[in-house]
Amino acid sequence: MHRLSFRLLFLLLLCLPGGPAVAAGQAPDGARLYAQHCSACHGTNGRGGVGVPLALPDFQAVASDDYFRTTIRMGRPGRVMPAFTQLSDAEIDAIVRHIRSWNPDIRPPRYDRHPVRGDARHGHRLFLQHCARCHGRHGEGGHGTGVTFSRPRELPIIAPALNNIGFLTAAPDAMIRETLRRGRSGTPMVSFLRQGLSEQDIDDIVAYVRSFEREARRQAAARAQPNAPAILVRRSPYGLEETVENVKQAVVGKNFRLIRIQHLEDGFLPPGRVDRRQVIVYFCNFKFLYDALAIDPRVGLFLPCRVTVVEHADGSVEVMSINPRRLSAVFNNERLDEACERMRQTYEDILEEATL
Repeated sequence: MHRLSFRLLFLLLLCLPGGPAVAAGQAPDGARLYAQHCSACHGTNGRGGVGVPLALPDFQAVASDDYFRTTIRMGRPGRVMPAFTQLSDAEIDAIVRHIRSWNPDIRPPRYDRHPVRGDARHGHRLFLQHCARCHGRHGEGGHGTGVTFSRPRELPIIAPALNNIGFLTAAPDAMIRETLRRGRSGTPMVSFLRQGLSEQDIDDIVAYVRSFEREARRQAAARAQPNAPAILVRRSPYGLEETVENVKQAVVGKNFRLIRIQHLEDGFLPPGRVDRRQVIVYFCNFKFLYDALAIDPRVGLFLPCRVTVVEHADGSVEVMSINPRRLSAVFNNERLDEACERMRQTYEDILEEATL
């Protein structure tokens, strides 16, 4: 693998979750671990943001410690929250204890895994009337990542995805039922009993939510495919300068605006030492930029779009780019995956046109 590939892979690895390990025999520090892994989305004191507000008393009153543990371990596949598989059980327990410290008077509930008996068909009708506005018609959850331009402004939080295998594994039926019965102060969710629904109505909604599980498992399995290549590469039959011109024409032909052309090492090395056989073409489509940032602002880590043209010592020329689909997998956002898959195809088209 040539030098540029190592550099691109290094940039990719910078996006992966991780952190310093706990020394052997040292008790995990839940506050430090929370600050490192959770606070960016859930807020320093659990008041929410991109993620749900974990400190809400009504939430902590219905969420068991097992719910928190499973959620941290599994994440929410296809949503923003990653699976923290790198954390030990002791570290996860420490984070849960820290979360509980915000409401020390609330006794964590315990639930069995017995299914609720309800009429899922009737529950579906009730779900559309009482739940779909926030959680989506199919339980897909609210959109965006908590930034004001990426979600309806009248909603103070993003409603969780109820058809997500991470949620369905973490939350037993009894917890979902208790959430509906109780509601959640500080959010748009009002007690369903106060809305006039009966206990059986609530059980019917729970049965409908549980019916998402089969499809959720199928989708999770489909996402767990081998990773796409980190870099898209094509060999060019042309020289360096002609290939760069071909890339520029292909970019414009795909309705992108050229931003700048520069050598890869510009700004990193003194001008006399810059390798002028490595050229980056930067470009942007502002509608795609806006749409992508509205889905997930973290996409800015690999924008603007760019294609690199490299002439090797033997005179051969390659055209390459980072694979957006590989990078989007790091962010665990299904809508971002879809946008980046379209961008991957655009990159492939540009590379193909430049090397025909």
